[in-house]
Amino acid sequence: LFAESGGWSDVTRRQFFKVLGAGIAIFFMVRDALGQSGETAPSQLGSWLHVGEDGKVTVYTGKVEVGQNIRTSLSQVVAEELRVPLSAVEMVMGDTDLTPYDRGTFGSRTTPTMAPQLRKAAATAREAITDLAAAAWQVDRSEVSAVDGRVDHAKTGRSMGYGEVTRGVELMQGVREDVSVTPVAAWTVAGHSAKKVNGRDLVTGSHKYASDMQLPGMLHGKVLRPPAFDAKLISVDASRASAIPGVTVVNDGEFVGVVAADAWVAQEALSAVVATWETTQQPARKDLFQRLKSGATSPRSSQAEGAVAEGLSKAQVTAAQTYTVDYIAHAPLEPRAALAAWTDGKLTVWTGTQRPFGVRSQLMNLFELPEEKVRVITPDTGSGYGGKHTGEAALEAARLARAVQKPVKVVWTREEEFTWAYFRPAGVIDIQGGVQKDGTLTAWSFHNYNSGSAGIKTLYEVPNIDVAYYPTKSPLRQGSYRGLATTANHFAREVHMDVLAHKVNMDPLAFRKRNLKDPRLLAVFEAACEYFGWGLQKAGSGRGFGLAGGFDKGGYVATCAEVAVDRKRGTVTVVRVVEAFECGAILNPDQLHLQVEGAIIQGLGGALFEAIDFENGKILNPFFAQYRVPRFADVPEIDIVLLNRKDLPSAGAGEAPIIGIAPAIGNAIFNATGVRLHSLPMVPNGLKI
Repeated sequence: LFAESGGWSDVTRRQFFKVLGAGIAIFFMVRDALGQSGETAPSQLGSWLHVGEDGKVTVYTGKVEVGQNIRTSLSQVVAEELRVPLSAVEMVMGDTDLTPYDRGTFGSRTTPTMAPQLRKAAATAREAITDLAAAAWQVDRSEVSAVDGRVDHAKTGRSMGYGEVTRGVELMQGVREDVSVTPVAAWTVAGHSAKKVNGRDLVTGSHKYASDMQLPGMLHGKVLRPPAFDAKLISVDASRASAIPGVTVVNDGEFVGVVAADAWVAQEALSAVVATWETTQQPARKDLFQRLKSGATSPRSSQAEGAVAEGLSKAQVTAAQTYTVDYIAHAPLEPRAALAAWTDGKLTVWTGTQRPFGVRSQLMNLFELPEEKVRVITPDTGSGYGGKHTGEAALEAARLARAVQKPVKVVWTREEEFTWAYFRPAGVIDIQGGVQKDGTLTAWSFHNYNSGSAGIKTLYEVPNIDVAYYPTKSPLRQGSYRGLATTANHFAREVHMDVLAHKVNMDPLAFRKRNLKDPRLLAVFEAACEYFGWGLQKAGSGRGFGLAGGFDKGGYVATCAEVAVDRKRGTVTVVRVVEAFECGAILNPDQLHLQVEGAIIQGLGGALFEAIDFENGKILNPFFAQYRVPRFADVPEIDIVLLNRKDLPSAGAGEAPIIGIAPAIGNAIFNATGVRLHSLPMVPNGLKI
C-alpha cells in the first residue's frame, strides 16, 4: 500500500480507504531523506493515523516494540490529543506493507521524533472531526468540543461519536503544522502511568514472538557455521545428512543449511554434515587493547579549546591514566529468529528486528527483488539493546524457504547468538587531567580508541580541552549497544574526575559542582545525592560510596552507589543504588521508572563481570554458563528519582540511565578499599587487594 509511489494520488487515496475503510486519515511527511546502508525511502511519509467508521483509532508507524514499551507511550500521546480512551488506540508497528518507511528504532529517537509527530497527527484528526461535526450541525465551530471519543454541542445537547462523524467520509489530509497540541500541564492521559497496552498477552503467553510463529506446512532450518571467523569453506560432504528421512540439504555456494519438519531432526542432520574449512591466524583477547591502539587512524570526532599542554603545565596537580573496556554481548532473552514464506513470487518474513525496512533492503538485495515483492513483519520482539539492527536469521530463513518452496523457520541457538551476532565495541581511553589545588580544572585530554564518540564531549568547564575519537580495526564484529560508547566514555571520565578530586582532597560532589555550570546535570547530581544521603555516612570496614553523572541523547543522569567488599574473599557486593534521571516531560512515569531500573541492572553486568573472551577466531564463552550476566542475587536495593521537566520536550530514556552505574561502583570500591580500578569489567574474577 505505502510503497506504490513517491507521491500521493487519488489512486493511492482510494487504495488506502479500500484497505482500511472510510474515515479520516492523517499523514505526516518528514522533510529529510533518512536512507542509510543502501536503503531507499520510497516516499517521505512519516506516520499514518486513521479514525474509522467504528470510532477506532489506528496508528501506523515503522517504529517497533522491542521491550521498551513504546507501544504504550505512543498510544498515550494519540489518546491525549484525540480525546479518546487509551483502549481505543491500536498501534500497527514495523510492517513494511502497512506502515510508512522508518529508518529504525534505535538511539532513543522514538520519543523525541515520533511522539511529536503523532501528537500533531492526532490533534489534526481531532480538529478535522470537530469541523465535520460543526458542518453537519450547522453550528459555529467554536461551540463544538471533542471529549472521550465523541463531539458535543453544549447549547443544543447534541452529541455524536467519532464513528458517526466519520461514517461514509473519505478524508485524507496532511498534518497541520499550526495545529494546537495540548499543553503538558493539561495532560490527562499522557504524562500519567498507564499499564502496558498488550501486557496481558505477554504474561499469558498469547503474544507470539518471531520464535513462536507457526505456518501450515512449516519446516525448521539450521545453518552450517564455520569453526572460526573469516574461515573459507573448501568442501562439504552432506551425504549422511541427506540420508536422514525428511531432511533436505541446501548447498548454495558457501551457504549450507538443512531443513526438516522438526528442529531436533534438523540439528541432527546439521551435525552429520562434514565440512572442510580453511582458517587463518587471528588475535586473542590478551592482545586486544594493544591492537586497538596501534591500529588507530586519524580522529573523526573532536572537541578542542585552548592549549592542553599549557593547561597541564600551569596545573598544580596532574593525573594521567589509561582505561580499557572489553567487548560485551547483548544477550537478548530472545535470540535471533525468523520465519520466511514465498507465495506467488513474494517473500514475507516475520522476524525480530529494530530495523524492518533495513532488513527488507537486505532481502531485496540478496534476491534482487523490487520492494513490493518483499514484506517484513516485526512482532513485538524479545529485547534488542541495539543488537538487532541486522537481519541474519531473516536472510537464512528466506534462502532455505526458497530452496524447499515451503515456509521455513530459523531460530538461533544461544551459542550462535553469542558467536555470530555483533558486540559492544571494546576500547582504550587515555586521559590526562590538570587541576589547581582549589579544585579548578585547568586541562583535559581525552583520547578514545575504537569504542566510539558517543558521550565523548565533557560538560565540565575546562579552559584547555583536547578530546578525540580514533577509529581502528576491530578484531571482532561490533555494533550498536545500549548507550554504545557513552558507557565507556563516562566510565573513564567519571572515574578520572574522582581521581582528581581525591588528589586535591575535595569531596567528589563538591569537586564536580565546582567545575560544572550545566543546570540539568547539576540538578540530577543534587537530587541523587540528597536522596542517597551523600556525605552522611563514612566509608570503612569494607564499605564505600561513589557517585557519577552524565548525559546522553537528551537525558541527564546521576548515580550514587554503596558497595560492600569482603577483603578475604575478594567479593564486591553492590548494596544500594540511587539514580536521578531527567529527560524532559515524562510521558509515562511507571514506564520510565522501569526503564531506568532495567538499565541499572543491565549495567551491573558490564561494570562487574561481563566480557567476551576470544582467541584465534573463536568465542570461548558462548553460553550463559560461561558468560556471566546479572542474577537476582546481584540486584541491590534501587531507588529511582525522576525529575519531570514539563517545560522541556520529552527525550528518550532507553540509553542514558545505563551510563552512571559503572563509574559510581568503581568510585565506591576505591572509597572502600583504596584500590582504583581502570578496566571494564572491574571484578570478573573478584577483587585482588
